[in-house]
Amino acid sequence: MVNYIWVPVIVSLLAVLFAIYLVRYVLQKDRGTPGMQKIANAIFAGATAFLHRQYRTIALLALVAAIVVGIVLALLGQGSQADKINLAWHTASAFLVGAFCSGVSGYIGMYVAVQSNSRTASAATRSLGEALVVALRGGAVSGFLVVALSLLGVTLLFMLFGGFTNPDLAPSLLVGFGFGASFVALFAQLGGGIYTKAADVGADLVGKVEASIPEDDPRNPAVIADLVGDNVGDCAGRGADLFESTAAENIGTMILGATLYLATRNIGWMLFPLVLGAFGIIASSVGVLSIRPQRVIEPEQAAGRDPSEIAMQQLNLGYYITCAISVVGIFLGCYLLLGNTIPGNYGIPGWLWYSFAGCTGIVLSIAFVFITQYYTAGTWRPVREIAESSLTGPATTILSGITIGFECVVMPVFAICIALGFSYFCGSQVQIPNTLHTGEINLGGIFGTAVATVGMLMSCAYVLAMDTFGPITDNAGGISEMGGQAESVRAVTDALDSVGNTTKALTKGYGLGSAALAAFLLFSAYLDVLYGFNHNASVYSVNLANIAIFIAALIGITLIFFFCSLAIRAVGTAAKRMIEEVRRQFEENPNIMAEDPAQRVDPDYARCVDISTNGALRAMILPGAIAVFTPILVGVILGPQAAAGMLMVSTMGGIVMALFLNNGGGAWDNAKKYIEAGFLRVDVKGLVVGRDDPQGIVLGKKSEAHKASVIGDTVGDPFKDTAGPSLHVLIKLLSTITLVLAPLYYFLHH
Repeated sequence: MVNYIWVPVIVSLLAVLFAIYLVRYVLQKDRGTPGMQKIANAIFAGATAFLHRQYRTIALLALVAAIVVGIVLALLGQGSQADKINLAWHTASAFLVGAFCSGVSGYIGMYVAVQSNSRTASAATRSLGEALVVALRGGAVSGFLVVALSLLGVTLLFMLFGGFTNPDLAPSLLVGFGFGASFVALFAQLGGGIYTKAADVGADLVGKVEASIPEDDPRNPAVIADLVGDNVGDCAGRGADLFESTAAENIGTMILGATLYLATRNIGWMLFPLVLGAFGIIASSVGVLSIRPQRVIEPEQAAGRDPSEIAMQQLNLGYYITCAISVVGIFLGCYLLLGNTIPGNYGIPGWLWYSFAGCTGIVLSIAFVFITQYYTAGTWRPVREIAESSLTGPATTILSGITIGFECVVMPVFAICIALGFSYFCGSQVQIPNTLHTGEINLGGIFGTAVATVGMLMSCAYVLAMDTFGPITDNAGGISEMGGQAESVRAVTDALDSVGNTTKALTKGYGLGSAALAAFLLFSAYLDVLYGFNHNASVYSVNLANIAIFIAALIGITLIFFFCSLAIRAVGTAAKRMIEEVRRQFEENPNIMAEDPAQRVDPDYARCVDISTNGALRAMILPGAIAVFTPILVGVILGPQAAAGMLMVSTMGGIVMALFLNNGGGAWDNAKKYIEAGFLRVDVKGLVVGRDDPQGIVLGKKSEAHKASVIGDTVGDPFKDTAGPSLHVLIKLLSTITLVLAPLYYFLHH
């Protein structure tokens, strides 16, 4: 059984080689015209300059955090002095490794993405299929590196920290890896999100609304900063986010598996998330390779079908192939690692019950695909409703978007509840030897929810490829516009950009769904760590009637709202400076807007890039610090049970708030795209008619409805690209901090 530990090592190394193959495929494509290459080079320079400065700041913060955590655990941990020092250096070193791998995965993904944008724009001059495949494979580099480095890091540390000699103790030494990944991910997502939305809001409000120039017009001084922001926010930030997701949830599952190992002496419980993660990489690679240019129907052959629908259909097909292979991997992994030694109820073997639990996670991920597409794709009611509300101005556009945002939390929460309940039920049917615990603790049921989480994350590499696909196609559209390409080329990149908006929203929903499933897992892992210190099963009961726990829970839910306030305010502050700068350049240098190209001068793009950079780096510190110190102070002052209450309630609030922000913002964005695509049509009386009605009057770009939708989009932008994604990280950061500092909390209050 121990030999299975080499499966994730070998598959992770193969995934790195596969990523290298994808890089070569993308880089072999031509970069387009000199004009396109000039814009792409400016985007690359801005993105790398920002990341260099951002990661220098994060590296300093991470180093200080690792030293502080190590010192605290060495002085105030539990057990003998040798035990304290052992825990301290393992946790601190794992923290630094996790932080380093998280940063590297995000940086490499961004690097390849900015190399893919001009190549996608060039491919769009030839065919929709080629542009689709170039953008997807460029995005897949980030996806496979993130999952491979996360899996490889956890596996190698498990082996180095005693996985062969003391396998039951090794997982608790790994929590620093998850904490380091969470720490970097929070600041990377916050900084990138603030950067991209400050530039985007400034570019849209002054460019589209005030100056009435097209999106990505080269006359807009903020346009390069906007295109840079797509990469540092959606590529580097989201890469660090999902790296942290896979790391934290694998470690949480291994901690629970360690308890089951002591009851059964089967190390397969701890190897389970690692081996299934390896199966997921294989499934995702097949999904990516299944999409080929020749399989994509070109718009001129599609009898008037929307090109974005054609592209989305292909991406969905690859996802379904990934999920189908993942199902096979779940059944195979459960059989090989759990075997026939554990019986289950109703004559069904235990491994089969856990297979059903794992499939529940996959079904939940598919459900999130449909739910997210329903609320963010232009073919369904929510986006059309917002687009139609723009006919009566910005106020009704904003009200409609908020309404959709509140509504869109219902179906995802129901789906999460059903998945948690059913996976817990499946795990409860496994007859685990209850030799370690007393009381009403169903370890099998808890592990069932962990298996569902692992099942959902098996498609992580493919989903992250679809996410990075978004900024690549967005950049490709900007490069086509600024490079003076034909309208037919821009139609292809616009269609892919619209798909990218949906896939980015889909990835946020996927990340949040996995975070929600993992919330119960990590909460149980935290209690399991506490149980290991005091050997009292009653610790699994967190009583909200206890005044300290109630206070901590109230602080936890307040943290969610205050964190969102700080993140959105940071965007507003930086956007204000961006708007003032763009207006200043238009006023002081009228030749920027000259009609005659011979008299036109380029705006000062670098100044806008610098404003976004400085604003993001300054603004990310305060919300990040509050997110880190709040759970520490609660645990130190109010105790470990209060920390558990804060963790539980803040997670619930964070899930609901992130759903509201992500899907509401995505719907606003695609309502704007819906109008720009010419789908909002009215009759002579101004009443809405069908989007394909040939008699309808098209209300497209530069219409009052479009201006209202742009304002709605600028409200939704910091929702969906700054505060919402950062909440994913915050939810898991709270869990990893409490896991790391559980010995401190216990020592101070017992």
